Amino acid sequence: MPSLEVQIGSLRLKNPVMAAAGTFGFGQEYREFFDISALGAICAKTVTLRARTGNPPPRLWETPCGLLNSIGLENPGIETFLKEELPKMRKLGTVIVASIWGEEPGDYGALAAAVDKADVEAIELNVSCPNVPGKGFVGAQAGFTADVVRSARAATTKPLWVKLAPEGEVLAAALAAQEAGAQALCIANTFRAMAIDISTGRPVFANVLAGLSGPAIKPLALRWVYELFPRVEVPLIASGGITTWQDAVEFIMAGARAVQVGTGNFVDPLCTLTMVEGLKKFLEERNLECWEVIRGCAHRR
Repeated sequence: MPSLEVQIGSLRLKNPVMAAAGTFGFGQEYREFFDISALGAICAKTVTLRARTGNPPPRLWETPCGLLNSIGLENPGIETFLKEELPKMRKLGTVIVASIWGEEPGDYGALAAAVDKADVEAIELNVSCPNVPGKGFVGAQAGFTADVVRSARAATTKPLWVKLAPEGEVLAAALAAQEAGAQALCIANTFRAMAIDISTGRPVFANVLAGLSGPAIKPLALRWVYELFPRVEVPLIASGGITTWQDAVEFIMAGARAVQVGTGNFVDPLCTLTMVEGLKKFLEERNLECWEVIRGCAHRR
């Protein structure tokens, strides 16, 4: 029987399919649809030091083959997450990854310290949210990324994953995160984009720019996984427009160790479960023992 298991640094997942942060909440809504324990991991909604109300509406805007979002990191804050949400998540039966975001590198250290004693298997550092007012796209800067990872690394022994921006100093930021102590890199977050309401002649979102996700960005995210794979030493986790098991196979062939599903969860709540089943069938039909047989095969000549 083939093994769907994947190794990401010191952490082993039962399969390479994860729910991406911000699109799966804290898992409670989706438990009504399927057994969450079937997934390799859940990345919890990004939390901050204090509760955030997020951006004013509208927050979502459909676009051909994609979705624009300007949620603004609405969340209950780290204390409420640890006390109220995490205990419920632990009952879902799979690996839990905490996602954190801060105004400054020191905030990431404080958040990592708070999570260090909590029952989560890894911490994802969100340095690439494109829809937080006043912050710009700081996660595209290698220096900022390195400072964030160092701050978090000094505060915890848990595995650190870094969710990178898909624009700016991508390669430099990836190498800086790796050097600073990241155990895995997630590529990528949403792309900066916008929409204009032709009935008003004004930008749709109060923050003007929003994050574009969905199938529209898949070829762009795939390109970054392919380019980073031979240049970094830590595992890559792919994110961006992944909605089918075929998409997941493409990213694995480009070099990804695992995939995160975001917008696909909105289109079909069973998307991730269907993906796990499709990946299992893919290995079985080709008599492949594990993912290492094909991981990165797109680079072979």
